[in-house]
Amino acid sequence: MNDRFEIPARLKNTGMMLIGVGVLTLICGIAVLLMGSHSTDMDKTRFWAVLLHNSVFFTFITGVSIFVQAAVSLAQGAWLTAYRRVPEAIGANVWIFGVITLIITCLIIFGFRDSAGHNTIYPWVTPGDDKVLLGKKPFLNPTMFISFSAVAVGLWAFFGKKFRELSIAQESAPKNDTKIYWKVFRLSGLFLIVYGLTQMSTIPWYWVMSIQAHWFSTLFSWYNFASSFVSGMSLILLWVVYLKNQGNLELVTKEHMHDLGKFMFAFTIFWTYLWFAQYMLIWYANIPDETVYFKLRQQGPYSVIFYANFIINFVMPFIILMARPSKRNYFTITFVAMLIIFGHWLDFFQMIMPGPLGEHWHLNWFEIGTFIGFVGILITTVSRTLTKSSLVPNNHIMLKETAIHIA
Repeated sequence: MNDRFEIPARLKNTGMMLIGVGVLTLICGIAVLLMGSHSTDMDKTRFWAVLLHNSVFFTFITGVSIFVQAAVSLAQGAWLTAYRRVPEAIGANVWIFGVITLIITCLIIFGFRDSAGHNTIYPWVTPGDDKVLLGKKPFLNPTMFISFSAVAVGLWAFFGKKFRELSIAQESAPKNDTKIYWKVFRLSGLFLIVYGLTQMSTIPWYWVMSIQAHWFSTLFSWYNFASSFVSGMSLILLWVVYLKNQGNLELVTKEHMHDLGKFMFAFTIFWTYLWFAQYMLIWYANIPDETVYFKLRQQGPYSVIFYANFIINFVMPFIILMARPSKRNYFTITFVAMLIIFGHWLDFFQMIMPGPLGEHWHLNWFEIGTFIGFVGILITTVSRTLTKSSLVPNNHIMLKETAIHIA
């Protein structure tokens, strides 16, 4: 089997070109702020908010690959084994996006202020005499923010690298030896505890929800997870399809693609359920402190994105993936995966941007260029990681079972 991956020149050049676009966008953004005679506080806020939006989004969707490995290991599932190297390679690089997020959030918290001395992205940093923000100060303060964030990123990075390290070590272990398998099993349980205390609770509170610190939702972290998960599964699928088209992953068939398609379909519905549950309860209660969040998004200038979010992330994937043949057609499922990733990038956009920007929103060269740059980083880092080991997890005790799965 063709179990080694060599980065095609076209992919390598594409990754570097996209990174170049991102770097050029960043340089131009800085130049506009430093040399633009008409730059305003809103321009500065937008600059940092866009960087925050993309760094958080890519950190969360790459972290999903670690979660998938842990969940499948605990379930003792074999279906992932045929392309396990893909989520391993993605998860092993979560530290890159995590570090970028830490740098950006630290710069925002400790360095960003508008002309009046206010932090317009994280208002709790400069609460003034705001009684609500002062009341939340024991939890919403720079020390707690950075501590929770650094520990979370550090743990995600550790588990992402550890799972890949142990998977590769299994190749040189004695045949049918289960020592490493059960070690991964135990670590998977530990990681899910970590993931539950970070991605499914505290980190979305800090990184995203605290942007509008007067508002809160007990469903927010789960909603955030659902958006990240379906995007992360779509990302895995895109890499699997690409490698399959390169002649790799010979064990992968339409059965495996069908499985990934079913996860995309199911968690599209799960995301919609959480979206509706959060929205419906707030709409029905009609309490001003709660409705302020959706009023700006649904009835204000973000209304186009608000409704597009629902159409792109639910209506289109639901209709397209409902039929069994759609989940087994490489072109169709690739198109839906790209649609989902872009749709949930928009979802994070409408979660983050209205808070600091209010009605002064933009979606033009800086937003798109920054997104392209992060895509380039993702392509370059994951592809390089994939070249460092066999794409087939040889000697894995579930390898025979995954082969039976495709028979």
